[in-house]
Amino acid sequence: MKKLVRATLIFGMLILMAGLVFTGCQKEEAAQGKVVVDVMAYGDNSNQEGVNWVRIVDAFEAANPGIDIQYELLYDEAYHQKVVARLTSGDVPDVAYMGADARWGAPWMEASQQWDHTPHLDAMYDKSLIPPHGPNGEIYEIPLGTSNITTVLFMNEKLVKELGLSAPKTYEDLKAMVPAAKKAGVDVITIDGADGWAWGSCVLSSFIARTSGDPQWVSKAVAGENKFTDKAFVDALTIIDMLVKDGIIPAKSVLVDYGSNVSNFSNGKALFMIQGQWAAGGIENPEVADNTILLAWPKLPFEKAATAGTVAAAPSVGYGVTKKGASDPAVRDAGLALINYFYSEAESTQRLRDGAIVAPILKNYQVPSDLPLIVKRKVELAQSAGTTEVIDSYLTGAPNDALNEGMQKIVSGQATPAEIAAKVEELARK
Repeated sequence: MKKLVRATLIFGMLILMAGLVFTGCQKEEAAQGKVVVDVMAYGDNSNQEGVNWVRIVDAFEAANPGIDIQYELLYDEAYHQKVVARLTSGDVPDVAYMGADARWGAPWMEASQQWDHTPHLDAMYDKSLIPPHGPNGEIYEIPLGTSNITTVLFMNEKLVKELGLSAPKTYEDLKAMVPAAKKAGVDVITIDGADGWAWGSCVLSSFIARTSGDPQWVSKAVAGENKFTDKAFVDALTIIDMLVKDGIIPAKSVLVDYGSNVSNFSNGKALFMIQGQWAAGGIENPEVADNTILLAWPKLPFEKAATAGTVAAAPSVGYGVTKKGASDPAVRDAGLALINYFYSEAESTQRLRDGAIVAPILKNYQVPSDLPLIVKRKVELAQSAGTTEVIDSYLTGAPNDALNEGMQKIVSGQATPAEIAAKVEELARK
């Protein structure tokens, strides 16, 4: 036991000495005129995010010899756990990979380390493409790209035209397509209805914003300002019921998984597919992909003018300066310079090519002509449609599970919209 204690003490002293040496090196660099920026970066040495981070930092330091980026590179759960550990201990980084939702933003909010970038946002960014994170329009991190659109209506334009139809402008237009689609042996809309989350993220998130006229209706309901039994929410669920009863979405969709959904659309078995923007990369039939248009849902029943044409989208994560980092003007400016370098047009374009973002948030960004058509159309939708909240970014746990399962029951005729709304409200208030 004594040997173990002695070994532990010796090990502890070595760690302490190493820390003192490291701190001394940092101070020496600072004394030599270098600004040291402590960064919590996301990725690892074996994935694209991590490899790109190391490459970009090396290039940035070469271009800015007066700045030294000291970073910790972690990925997935290891990153989230270290964020909590560092913030709890008071070891706050100057710059970090963060977001605005419960998973990516809450730890920084709880530690009072969110800092408003708005007054210092570089002119290279298009502010209209960055959703506000705080109640007064604050921007706590600069997102990697435009918000991640979850309610995309993919349209096979060639197939639609072959049936003598055109892009729908209203719900009634969708309903009018049913006879022609049935005659051709295809569905109007395919969805992976076996995935409960798809009904919430890819359908209802758009519907509740449309029926309420409020882009933030969900977060307000979670906070108790709205009720899930309110007419707007019941109306949103009712539209799902209507879609099935009117033959636009088949009841059998509750048996369709994600892969089958994308395959059905890719093989011309449906005029439209509802999914998130990421599904574009899964459309393997080149002819279908090149003839796919990405749309917002058309005008819906019970829709309010304030949210017409909107899509639900989850704000992208990105890098931000912390309050601690912003407390030193030299560190703040160095951190912002690193972020701006990381978001340069060349790097943003590469992320677009890699499928890592929907579209850049750069001002007057021109999409390269050699990009696949479907990628260009993702950018067009992201740059043109107003965005609203995604349900499961705010509603979690039992209430969200009950909602997802409940929508499947509505589609199967096992429950009414009012019954599901009441269940969700009950669970949300426990």
